[in-house]
Amino acid sequence: MKIYIKKFIRDLEIKIKNKHLFTKEEITIIKDKIIYFQHERLIHLLVTLFYALFALCFLALSLLSPIFLIIFFILLIFLIFYVKHYFFLENAVQYIYTLYDKILNCK
Repeated sequence: MKIYIKKFIRDLEIKIKNKHLFTKEEITIIKDKIIYFQHERLIHLLVTLFYALFALCFLALSLLSPIFLIIFFILLIFLIFYVKHYFFLENAVQYIYTLYDKILNCK
């Protein structure tokens, strides 16, 4: 997904820099992709929150038995990577909003 979003952003930046005149069809496609990226962002937010919830549950269970700490640390590692990816998605989508605004202002 990262490569796809980066390529999409790069293509939009090049078109904006070259003063490309966007058609209504192109603008509709951009809006559809923004909706797709928003959906992807929402799914990753939910997954991240569930990983955090499960990690906290296993941290609490580690008070009963230290063996649960192993599962907690595994979930914590996954959580760190999910948070990193979620922040990339969040920042990329917000940047696409600014590019979309530039496209609409060029008309």
